[in-house]
Amino acid sequence: MSFFTKNILSNEEMTAIATVIADVEKETIGEIRVNIQKTRSFSDRKLSVYDLAIKKFFELGMDKTKDKSGVLIYLLLSDKKFQIIGDEGINKKVSKEFWDVLAMKMAEFFRNNDFVKGINHTIKEVGVVLKKEFPMKSGDTNELSNEVVIS
Repeated sequence: MSFFTKNILSNEEMTAIATVIADVEKETIGEIRVNIQKTRSFSDRKLSVYDLAIKKFFELGMDKTKDKSGVLIYLLLSDKKFQIIGDEGINKKVSKEFWDVLAMKMAEFFRNNDFVKGINHTIKEVGVVLKKEFPMKSGDTNELSNEVVIS
């Protein structure tokens, strides 16, 4: 178990985050994932947090969603940084400013040690956009797991 999950997020809180993702995804064909990485590997030591998030985005198969509507919330604990990555389909529909404002609000929650609230707020805000731009279609299936990924 990583430091973050042991001391900041309990198993119950990680389950609660997965539940929020599942609830949001009931109204959209979009896919949301949360990845918490404790530290960077030796081979990744020179990569930026953005590059690490992009790498994880592909490792988690988020680029393979049918409508390119995946969103990754990536946290790198060792650097105390995070990145929100949207796939090309959603990035065509929202501005960079949307992501910037969302990141600022998430950082505000984190500064107050409200990690679960910050993550859940971000998931819900992304959900509002996904519901509008990628509404649920009949026959849609959950393409990716809703579980928080610890790496």
